[in-house]
Amino acid sequence: MKINNLFRNPKLVIYCLVLMVAHNGYLMLSPVLFRVIRNVPRRPDNFHSWHDALGFLAAMDIPRFMIGLVLLCMAFTLLMRTRIAWFSSVLLLFCIVVANAFILKAHHSQMVYSLITIGALLFHWRHFDKHSLGSTTIFAIISILSLLGYGMLGTIYLGDQFTPPVKDLSTAFYFVIVCMSTVGFGDISPHTTIARMFTLTVIILGITIFAASVASIAGSLISHNLQRIFKGRFSNVERKNHYIVAGSSSLAQSVSQGLTETGGIVTVVCYPGQRASFPADTDVIEGDPSSTPVLERAGAAKARYIVALMDNDADNAFVVLAAKEAGGEDTRTIALVHDSQNMSKIKRVHPDGVLSLQQLGSDILVRTLNGDPVSDSLHPDIFFSSSRPAGTS
Repeated sequence: MKINNLFRNPKLVIYCLVLMVAHNGYLMLSPVLFRVIRNVPRRPDNFHSWHDALGFLAAMDIPRFMIGLVLLCMAFTLLMRTRIAWFSSVLLLFCIVVANAFILKAHHSQMVYSLITIGALLFHWRHFDKHSLGSTTIFAIISILSLLGYGMLGTIYLGDQFTPPVKDLSTAFYFVIVCMSTVGFGDISPHTTIARMFTLTVIILGITIFAASVASIAGSLISHNLQRIFKGRFSNVERKNHYIVAGSSSLAQSVSQGLTETGGIVTVVCYPGQRASFPADTDVIEGDPSSTPVLERAGAAKARYIVALMDNDADNAFVVLAAKEAGGEDTRTIALVHDSQNMSKIKRVHPDGVLSLQQLGSDILVRTLNGDPVSDSLHPDIFFSSSRPAGTS
């Protein structure tokens, strides 16, 4: 039971996915990296040209190395829970599967591992729903630098297959920039099939990365502005005389749905990545429910009730403390108690009501066993134990 709850933790799931993606990247680049370390000249005076220095590499080693390096970068950006990092990781892993299946025709264990990672990313796609200008900018920079590295190394590796031959980094950089911008001066041209195919990949990837980067950055800017206009302005006006439900537990989902169906205005406050637990039209604020600024964003000062329905009693106590600070004079707080032994501890933070499902279940069961009518005699005191410690007025 504890293991199941552990893997339901969004942070743990994301960390596991990040490690899996990073491990795939390491498996791709490590053979090439170790080969480079073994063959790199021991002394600087042994270096003659970049073409000779890369001569020990196989044809697929350069794209293999770049895919692995980009996967490692994408693994770190996955920590930001951005959709673009998730999509890029799935796409690169799919490229690994295709390359192992049809080009390399080897490393079947790595292909299976990549397929497992793709399945895990697809299964947990809801955790990666962020769109931010910072993440898209990082994606654009990583993509452009990776394409530059791939293009320059590939151009030098195939240097003799161009007219005139390309033998230095500056010329390779110039050729790659010309290809990526699709200018095509024609002063350097490939004269073999392999070199032409390589040039086509640089041109296609350059156009694709440029278009994707511009679209991602523009989309984030537009989305941010629309969200600020339609959600930031109007939702603050609507958040008045409403209910704030803190948590994403099954009880929190049921209470939110029930209040909404009866005409109540509900704002849910939950941790980042848990928004998918609620319907799309639910007013959800992602953040720490026990944070005073987060509750203030939810309109705690004008709320009728702040209901703490977190997964453990300690979090519920902290939510009540933050609600006391952020709430208004007429705002009432209700805390859920999972373990009846923690009842006295929850009461010390003085919520207006304490809901104990254990006590509620036992009272109803006792009344049923004794033959007492349950429906006619239920009273709020059964549901909500007094939050004031004994001896206080």
